[in-house]
Amino acid sequence: MSLPDILGRIREAERVAGRPEGSVTLIAVSKVQPLDRVEAVLREGHRVFGENYVQEAQGKWPALREAFGPVQLHMIGPLQTNKAKFAVELFDAIHTLDRPSLADKLARLADARGVCPDLFVQVNTGEEPQKAGILPGDADKFIADCRALDLPLRGLMCIPPEDQDPTAHFGLLGGIADRNGLTGLSMGMSADFEAAIALGATHVRVGSAIFGARSYT
Repeated sequence: MSLPDILGRIREAERVAGRPEGSVTLIAVSKVQPLDRVEAVLREGHRVFGENYVQEAQGKWPALREAFGPVQLHMIGPLQTNKAKFAVELFDAIHTLDRPSLADKLARLADARGVCPDLFVQVNTGEEPQKAGILPGDADKFIADCRALDLPLRGLMCIPPEDQDPTAHFGLLGGIADRNGLTGLSMGMSADFEAAIALGATHVRVGSAIFGARSYT
């Protein structure tokens, strides 16, 4: 698979769903990818990337932005509260707002800086104990609490359980967003992004299908 192939599939999924072309943003997930692969995708013209780790992003993206110009960077991995200051300085969007302590920290940083990245609340739609995210039953209150802190909520994010049909989880996330007046839905990865687009995804997170398999050694 290649970047043009993935973009073509996204455009086709938009068409089938009756959605405007370009309504879905492809986040190219570049975590733990060799630098030459990331540079190759940049040379193809793509400018929206996702990273899971603040430290890795700090070591990679300042130089890449200097070499290739503006790049929109999305934080899609768990964010430790003590790394929040670095995250808000580096990322344009954070998709993993998942607890009150992080919301409070981001609000304080936003007050001090006068600006804040776009924020997505991570919802643990499968209610998996090992996974981060606000439980669906707690999502409405958490969203209201974040708004009371004047945080710039863009939407919601989920990672469905690997052993379940993701469509029910995409539908659940969309319902929570609708009743809270949120338009952003960060959902869908390499194996299921077309199903996510059919159910309203605005951001899909695709990594290995673009860059190839990751090596963690």
